[in-house]
Amino acid sequence: MKVTKHIENAKGNPLFTFEILPPLKGQNIQSIFDSIDPLMEFNPPFIDVTYHREEYEYKQLASGLLEKKIVKKRPGTVGICAAIQNKYPVDAVPHILCGGFTKEDTENLLIDLDFLGIDNVVALRGDALKTETYFKPEKEGNQFASELVSQINNLNNGIYLDVDLQNSASTNFCIGVSGYPEKHMEAPSIDSDIHFLKQKIKNGAEYIITQMFFDNKKFFDFVDKCRKEGITVPIIPGLKPIATKKQLNLIPHRFSVDLPDDLIMAIVKAKDNEAIIQVGIEWCLEQSKELIQAGVPVLHYYSMGKSDNIKQIAKAVF
Repeated sequence: MKVTKHIENAKGNPLFTFEILPPLKGQNIQSIFDSIDPLMEFNPPFIDVTYHREEYEYKQLASGLLEKKIVKKRPGTVGICAAIQNKYPVDAVPHILCGGFTKEDTENLLIDLDFLGIDNVVALRGDALKTETYFKPEKEGNQFASELVSQINNLNNGIYLDVDLQNSASTNFCIGVSGYPEKHMEAPSIDSDIHFLKQKIKNGAEYIITQMFFDNKKFFDFVDKCRKEGITVPIIPGLKPIATKKQLNLIPHRFSVDLPDDLIMAIVKAKDNEAIIQVGIEWCLEQSKELIQAGVPVLHYYSMGKSDNIKQIAKAVF
């Protein structure tokens, strides 16, 4: 079932969903099931499965020359999504990236997902490689998420890259995209960011999931700006409970989000990691309650493979 249909069927009752990481190469699917099982009592209608593009390593040869080697530290999402939908009564939502894919690669991936009955995707540009300052698309790939949305929407209309195809079948993907309450790190302003978000909606996106944030006012302001710009699709807040002191530096640097001073000081004063985890749970819990009171359609949690703290929050809210 489409994400938008799940929201419609909920009739105003907020839904609980979360996002998981693919296992590291060498691990089996049980590591995924172990993170999902504790959260199934809260009846998530869908689960997002992230994707991490390939990385490059340089291996020194006996001749002294360096050989460039592609490394995939995490498997792709097709098999994971199929396994999830086979085991649980949920819809698995794979993330589709521009980075690392040609348009033909993307089309073939979408065809495989369609064959499996997966009818939701989240379209993302993806990050630059660690060795690159700025994002660079593949030679025959999509440069922007808006272009990727257009390609997926074309398939929904039976338009394939091979224009000579006859009687081609249409797919039926519900397309989600990302939104940034504190703007994307590469955007010059929040207004320009929303301008490009609006383009993704125009190209066929049907809902928005936000980057994590720790100040609900920033989410509410973001939603107001979107509505004033004529964006009417559901906007789903993404939440993450902080779990380590290291994340005080890591999260602002990696995701370009601000942490409230009260949250920072509570974590700094915590006596040990267990106390830090509890601070993160309580902060995220208060965020969740306020967002539900404001009428959000879904609360979406970034679990990062950990479910204990998400479970405590969900028990208190759902």
